[in-house]
Formats: sequence, C-alpha cells, structure tokens
Amino acid sequence: MNHTFQVQGMTCGHCEMAVKKAVLRLDPEAKVVIDRPHNQVDIESAHPHEALARAMAQEGYQVA
Repeated sequence: MNHTFQVQGMTCGHCEMAVKKAVLRLDPEAKVVIDRPHNQVDIESAHPHEALARAMAQEGYQVA
C-alpha cells in the first residue's frame, strides 16, 4: 500500500534520516521517499497508516 504523510519539523538531512529510520525500524521492507521542501513523506508499506504515522511521531515530528 502507498501512504502519503505531511510531516512538519524536518529541517535538515539528519531529520530526513531520523524519519526514514523510524519507518524502517517498523518495516525494514518499506520504501520511503522524502520531499523535505514540501514536508511530504511517501511510504510503500503493508503496515497500517496509523502505525507508520505513530513511528514518525515518536521521533518528535508532527504527522498529518
């Protein structure tokens, strides 16, 4: 399944890596594409939308 999130607070490459690692800890097979200028994270994963959002939020980012 494809999931798209608006993630606030990503200001640098380190932030992008933190978000990506959070998702990959939950689903090592996930494909994560981050568009930092647009605060968008696209994830291809079989995991539920809510679980992916929670993983990113636990890193301290606002997820919509």
